[in-house]
Amino acid sequence: HTSLATIPADAKGKAKLLVKDSGILAGVDLAQLIFHRIDSSLKISVDIIDGQKVEPGQIAFHVEGSSRSILSSERLVLNFMQRMSGIATKTNHLASIISHLPTQLLDTRKTTPGIRLMEKWAVKIGGGNNHRFALYDMIMIKDNHVDYAGGIKQAIERTNAYLKENKKNLKMEIEVRNFEELDQVLQVGNVNRIMLDNFTPINIKEALKKIDRTKFETEASGNIS
Repeated sequence: HTSLATIPADAKGKAKLLVKDSGILAGVDLAQLIFHRIDSSLKISVDIIDGQKVEPGQIAFHVEGSSRSILSSERLVLNFMQRMSGIATKTNHLASIISHLPTQLLDTRKTTPGIRLMEKWAVKIGGGNNHRFALYDMIMIKDNHVDYAGGIKQAIERTNAYLKENKKNLKMEIEVRNFEELDQVLQVGNVNRIMLDNFTPINIKEALKKIDRTKFETEASGNIS
């Protein structure tokens, strides 16, 4: 309402996105979607694309067209780009630490309500990888599932039966809390990924020696800093 009230309908304007901190830029593609959702006639000239390193004083893009449309879009664009760039920058820092290893940095579903897509998008831009997006795109057997199912063997067998009966092509991951549970999973098999939950780095090394990684993907979560 403020833009509609203060700006003449035929007013034209220009704007630029000024970078004020160093890091990894994220959200440029999203910004273009937002601008064009508000006004498809806005003209956007991109100078720096998603994933590039930026320094203070650089210009990421220019936008030109209806002043009302620019003002109606710019705060939403800034809010998303600042958050996404922050996530991408932090992700890039962590990913660079393990870049010499055959290891990937994964995100989680612990995201801000309503903007999971944008936050996971930022992780990818920063050099990380997306884990499952929601509860529907992967089977993840956690400790609670194992306890309620009556054990690891029962949980795995019932899950495979469920997938077959319902003709679902979903990967299955199972969480293990200790070496005893790991041994049970290795004995039963028929899973895609084993997640080492709250294992210390030393125990992770020992666990990896036991796991045939031509058969199982491995993941570690918790107790890592």
